[in-house]
Amino acid sequence: MDPQKPFVNPLKQMLKQGKKTAGSWLHMGSPIASEIVGRAGFDWVIIDMEHGPADIMTLISQTQAISGGNTVPLVRVPWNDFVVIKRVLDAGAFGLIIPYVNTKEEAEAAVAACKYPPEGIRGLAGSTRAAWHNQFAKNYFSTANDEILIMTQVETQTAVDNLDEMLEVPGIDGIFIGPMDLATSMGHLADPSPPEVQSTIREVEEKVKKSGKFLATISGNWDQAKGLYDRGYQLISLMADGVALAATAAGKISDFRKEFPDG
Repeated sequence: MDPQKPFVNPLKQMLKQGKKTAGSWLHMGSPIASEIVGRAGFDWVIIDMEHGPADIMTLISQTQAISGGNTVPLVRVPWNDFVVIKRVLDAGAFGLIIPYVNTKEEAEAAVAACKYPPEGIRGLAGSTRAAWHNQFAKNYFSTANDEILIMTQVETQTAVDNLDEMLEVPGIDGIFIGPMDLATSMGHLADPSPPEVQSTIREVEEKVKKSGKFLATISGNWDQAKGLYDRGYQLISLMADGVALAATAAGKISDFRKEFPDG
């Protein structure tokens, strides 16, 4: 950040321009893994505080690890809680995924937690890392409400049923579809392949695109990711640090055992 210039979120600018973006999950809570992934050249990373082990200090270490490049730090917060959201933003997150948002009222609360008054209820403090410990405070405060990226996660049938109203909420920039949770809420444990689940996902996609907000989700491989980009998604995770390491390790030992079954 340049302390002489207002805070700008390059990822939000890319999404507004209709560009496709690529990123990775950071589930491990590891600054070293964060540095490796950040240096790979992804547009963004999502530090997972919902299902990952990261706490506020781990989060700060991870964002410090990627700060040498152009990768934008996003965070999936553990819950739609204004205290947690305030602390994560103060730690330096450029955007949030807020899980389990199922109603218009919950979506409005999520937005309010991310924005300073009069648009929201986020507490103001110049001493935070986001404000560069008061060296960047005025320039951060002046643009943060516009530049912080806000995504809510559609992961239940209830959210699908209330989607039209949630898409009307000012301040929601994008919708992150959680296919596994959504499928499970529809009675298909961790299996989004059934036709009724896929039909519901397509319904969500069409409504989000018509609303002018961006679509976000996960992918399991490049072919799937390419298909999702072609369907209009702009923000797709292409990998996850722990999953990628586990798959590589399992593949290497499998190759060894096949070649030398008796050691």
